[in-house]
Amino acid sequence: METSKKQISSFKFKKSSKKLDFLENSYIFAKKPLYMYWTLELASYLADAPWPAVKDELIDYAIRTGAPLEVVENLQDIEDEGEIYDSIVEIWPDYPTEEDYLWNEDEY
Repeated sequence: METSKKQISSFKFKKSSKKLDFLENSYIFAKKPLYMYWTLELASYLADAPWPAVKDELIDYAIRTGAPLEVVENLQDIEDEGEIYDSIVEIWPDYPTEEDYLWNEDEY
């Protein structure tokens, strides 16, 4: 694995712009994904978070509760504008809510 990192970093500084762009992007992608991804399992670590909360409070909560590193990285990838988040839905708009389930509560 060290060999591939050395190869990538050595190619990274070559003058050819096409190779440079491709290899820099590959190196960055291999180092850290450029997007957030959420799953129900990852989002569940924020279920008991102190809502409403700002980004830094959510990161602190995730670290203190022992959430996986992916949760902390996803929270760090949020563009910080001092926004206050009222629920996980504001962070992950596709988070399933009760409205997403197709059953009639009156029947049960």
